[in-house]
Amino acid sequence: MPGEVIGIVGQNGSGKSTLLQLVCGTLTPTQGEVQVNGRVAALLELGAGFNPEFTGRENVLMSAAIMGFSQSQIADRIEDIIDFSGVRDFIDQPVKTYSSGMYVRLAFSVAINVDPDILVIDEALSVGDGAFARKSFDRIMHMRDAGKTILFCSHSLFQVESLCSRAIWINQGKLF
Repeated sequence: MPGEVIGIVGQNGSGKSTLLQLVCGTLTPTQGEVQVNGRVAALLELGAGFNPEFTGRENVLMSAAIMGFSQSQIADRIEDIIDFSGVRDFIDQPVKTYSSGMYVRLAFSVAINVDPDILVIDEALSVGDGAFARKSFDRIMHMRDAGKTILFCSHSLFQVESLCSRAIWINQGKLF
């Protein structure tokens, strides 16, 4: 539902990431269908979609273009994306030189600044320092308050309890 943060929990191999990939359209169901209404931005795995040889800036431009943004729309947002990520000093270096925390901060910053209707987060907030985690939490709450839907997959019950209004437990591919 719009404005809701839904937690997705379950053991490794239970189907959490598969469900998120179905919502994002990176996997197709073997039967049935998945209906998604709105623009989806996703953090499915660390650096998914980034080209390690490209600079941070080039990856931001490419990611936003893939999501359907025009050059002028990207130009309007790129400074906010870079500022939120906190990697400005390294933005023109290849992302293969980034730490895992820098990588996920940039990917998260792109995802939240492309104005999605649905934000899908798969374990991404477990990487990064405390200040970035707090800033990310605040932005997620702002997005929720603006009517965005957030699907949040995590093994951290503390994060799920802190962020989510309800949760779905998945066990062996079944929802509970």
